[in-house]
Amino acid sequence: MSAIRNLIDKLKQKLASRFLRNLGWLGLSELFIRISRLAATIVLARLLSKYDYGLAALVLTTNEFINVFTQNGIWDKLIQSDQGELKQLSQTAYCLNWIICGALFITQCLISIPVAWFYQDTQIILPICVMALVYLIIPISLVQASLTQRENRLHVTALANGLQISIDNVLTIILAFCGLGMWAIVLPKVIVAPIWVIVHYFNNPWRPSKEFTLVNWQEITRFGRSVLGVKLMNTLRSNLDYLIAGKFLGVEALGIYYFAFNAGLGISMSAINAVDSALFPHLCAARSDPAQFKERYFSSLKTIAWIVFPLVILQSSLAPIYVPIIFGQKWLAAIPILILICLSAIPRPFANAASRALWALDKPDWDLRWNLFFTNFFAIALLIGVHWQILGIAAAVLISHWVALPLYTIWVSRYIQNQVQKAN
Repeated sequence: MSAIRNLIDKLKQKLASRFLRNLGWLGLSELFIRISRLAATIVLARLLSKYDYGLAALVLTTNEFINVFTQNGIWDKLIQSDQGELKQLSQTAYCLNWIICGALFITQCLISIPVAWFYQDTQIILPICVMALVYLIIPISLVQASLTQRENRLHVTALANGLQISIDNVLTIILAFCGLGMWAIVLPKVIVAPIWVIVHYFNNPWRPSKEFTLVNWQEITRFGRSVLGVKLMNTLRSNLDYLIAGKFLGVEALGIYYFAFNAGLGISMSAINAVDSALFPHLCAARSDPAQFKERYFSSLKTIAWIVFPLVILQSSLAPIYVPIIFGQKWLAAIPILILICLSAIPRPFANAASRALWALDKPDWDLRWNLFFTNFFAIALLIGVHWQILGIAAAVLISHWVALPLYTIWVSRYIQNQVQKAN
């Protein structure tokens, strides 16, 4: 009986953890997102051609490369900064966000022309420009969103993301039935952007002053340049397989690969993104106490293992059953690709946790060096794999992640362990 009581007490402590509560909110949000996205994927798989999928992939990939510059470390610096400097940094961040997002709007519109020339398809110019309108909306609430995450009120983050993406998916279904082709994927992302802005604006009391200031911008950019570099490398890796498949294998082959990637990795990445969002503020809150930081870090790795392993194994093993039933017989060729990509998800959240630990310890430059190495390693693997068509690309994704990411996770874990020993 005593052992049972101890087990119950430990379980209560776990459930009382702010990290797990935040993870629960984000997980619930991701559940609604995944249900709506699954419905949208089913509809798109049956109504859109492989060519439409390929065009949409080119538009979204171009947008991803520009959009990464909104993840420039300003958000992360506000989460990581000391309380005494937060007020001034927030106002500077607000002004910087408008400058950067305005420049990104112009850049994405201009870059649509050479992208269309590169892929020899002018149909992608207008949708790339339309998606750029989001950059003129989101600066209104970027600071509020980062401060909310700093305060560990991730139920607000979950609400904003859940509403935005779920409504995006519902609109995609409606527009697909209306016969809009790739526009069914593109238009909703612009329409729902104000939802994210409104939720964060009215759930955080911070408001900008009328003063335009860039005071302490160097402090933000010092931290942010490494974070931006890391996210640039992440975005490049996330889209490099699309770019190579589209260039060397054609738009239709890209459509098959894009479907397999989204149908295979979508659920797993939802769980991984939920962990990422909850973990960084959780670690930042303990960065002044090495022992507590170590405990939070290694506890998070255990939580990740309990979530990711069963989810990925279950999804990959059931793929031959659910793909033809849910998405249709025309996607049978995508099943082996889907399984390989799905299995590549297992080491990703552990490496992400190691990355966030370095950020919290004010060492994003270390993480940047690692990402530069891994991106080159990944690119070489893809260029070798493309010789075996899209199945070879999927195999390259799996092998490169399983070889490199565990080594990085082990290295960071040992560093954190040594830091605690030095502190003692």
